[in-house]
Amino acid sequence: MKLYPIKFLPVFSYRLWGGEKLKTVLNKDYSETNIGESWEISDIKDSETLVKDGFLKGKTLNYLIEEFKGEFLGTKVFNQFGVKFPLLIKFIDAKKPLSVQVHPSNEIAKERYDSFGKNEMWYVMEADKDAELIVGFDEKFDKENFDTLVSDGSILEKMHHEKVAEGDTFYIPTGRVHAIGAGVLLAEIQQTSDITYRIFDYNRVDARTGKLRDLHNDLAKDVINFEPQKEYKTSYNRKTNFSNKLVHSPYFTSNILFIEGSIKKDYTDLDSFVIFICVDGDLALISNHKTYPLKKGETILLPAAVNTVELISKTKKSKLIEVYI
Repeated sequence: MKLYPIKFLPVFSYRLWGGEKLKTVLNKDYSETNIGESWEISDIKDSETLVKDGFLKGKTLNYLIEEFKGEFLGTKVFNQFGVKFPLLIKFIDAKKPLSVQVHPSNEIAKERYDSFGKNEMWYVMEADKDAELIVGFDEKFDKENFDTLVSDGSILEKMHHEKVAEGDTFYIPTGRVHAIGAGVLLAEIQQTSDITYRIFDYNRVDARTGKLRDLHNDLAKDVINFEPQKEYKTSYNRKTNFSNKLVHSPYFTSNILFIEGSIKKDYTDLDSFVIFICVDGDLALISNHKTYPLKKGETILLPAAVNTVELISKTKKSKLIEVYI
């Protein structure tokens, strides 16, 4: 049987900072409270997402890769990554601020955990008034002062705080210290990794455990890039019915499409799977004469063997993030 566009059942994760927007804004179906993350496409051990529909219903990403290899991943992607799916796709709802944190590089993650590093990007879907992201540093400081700065939280005064709105996009390479502020709902695209070094957590207690969460500052010091940058936000064009460049990195390529009416996409020469993340609107995706609905907060994966699709916006304008290797 032929491969087809695939939706997965999300994996929902409790976070002490999580809210209700994954349910109220993105229409996710769960009964727990403080759900902070919806893992849309995941190959992380014990958090694998399962195929939602079709003859592959209930199968994992690992099964799909082992069974279909290059037909699923693309030949070049399969040759590079083997049976490891290289990306993790999430929605994150921060009712309260996340910890100040950093992620290790590919080299360090491989050495310490036999894992990918965690280069990632954020696309803001909604933001409360005055909500902010904290990304990198505004000024250079002596690495030797790091322990003092994190012990009393004054590291926040050295960091770059930026008020955000819908559509703002940030690339977070490994080594860049960062935190999502309260009131932000965003889509996250990252390498397949769940390695986070927590640096500062506002001295708060997790209600589920009654304890402070662990910090990892000894490990973090070796991976942090202390150099300030002139600009952290990613700028991009907004041409309609076109793949506008968002973040192009060695680890993934992301574009944004503003769709009015319909658009046809041909990926014959790409040799990679493609992921569509609907960040606004309501669409129909047509492939091989079948229609797949795609609404805000939904994610769908096109196996590499699915070369052509048509996207039809059912609202005035829909927005998709397009991701591939």
